[in-house]
Amino acid sequence: MYTIAVLISGSGSNLQALFDAQDAGQIGSAEVCLVVSDRADAYGLQRALGRGVATAHVPLPAASKGPAREASRAAWEQRLASVIATFTPDLVVLAGFMRILSPAFLQHFPGRVINQHPALLPADGGDTVTTSAGLTIPALRGAHVVPDALSRGLPVTGCTIHRVTPRVDDGPILAQAEVPILPDDSENSLHERIKVEERRLIVQVVHNLAAGR
Repeated sequence: MYTIAVLISGSGSNLQALFDAQDAGQIGSAEVCLVVSDRADAYGLQRALGRGVATAHVPLPAASKGPAREASRAAWEQRLASVIATFTPDLVVLAGFMRILSPAFLQHFPGRVINQHPALLPADGGDTVTTSAGLTIPALRGAHVVPDALSRGLPVTGCTIHRVTPRVDDGPILAQAEVPILPDDSENSLHERIKVEERRLIVQVVHNLAAGR
């Protein structure tokens, strides 16, 4: 059995894609063993509970300043890592998990954490991406990349699944898909089309990783 811990902050649509693929036998021996959220109201927790999958809510402490903030954040990451480590997952998937994880956290799961990012990222860690049509567009990083793609007037965006490294939204790319930006796109309509590709790619990537590819 190839076990997966999924970290979420919201509805868990990508988590549901993994559940559906698991039921359909599309991800081989892979199985979601744990779902963790930093938010108690994340609907993805209900998706997991409905299937009898273990869940955990690990809330981020209230914001503070200076050394106290750093200490509370480090303690939160340690609690998060401890919860995940209890299940000894083969893979940790950040599926809409809206928190940046430190190098100290990543050391608990070396090479086993992957992230879904709703934009195209470059393989070389640079500041631009070359599309399949030969266009050069900026690499969008951070939490607001969908509205950023619209405000910059980009002709295309997409999604990337990559291994997580200490640098934010960087690391070896496992899969990518381009999504054209339509003239009448809103943030919501564009994001929904990106999510369709994200769900397809996460199933593909998990299948490949579980198969040792």
